[in-house]
Amino acid sequence: MVILHALTKKFWDTYKDKSEYGEYSLNKWGFIHCSDINTFHYVAPNFKDEKDEMVLLLIDTGKAKSEILWEDLRGCGVEFPHIYGLLNKSAVIAVLPYLRNDKKEWLMNDELKKYI
Repeated sequence: MVILHALTKKFWDTYKDKSEYGEYSLNKWGFIHCSDINTFHYVAPNFKDEKDEMVLLLIDTGKAKSEILWEDLRGCGVEFPHIYGLLNKSAVIAVLPYLRNDKKEWLMNDELKKYI
């Protein structure tokens, strides 16, 4: 299964020479926030005010070494995948641009559709 993690391109670029990602998220929240493709529209509004270029990491859950739990921590009726540990970059199967329309609303990349 493929799950998504959104972040700024600038921040992702700081991990070019590292084999793992996620220290910041783990220190701040205790896990790495992710979403599946079908529920990403729920979290996309969180990035509406982000001015920097963003990317989406496509993560193959079968390749991730850390535990991934599906949780509804806010009691909203939707479970989201959370990675409890560092993400090995070998589980990242693609890095796609985070596309937005003129209202800064998320647009699904055509490449994502093959993973639905």
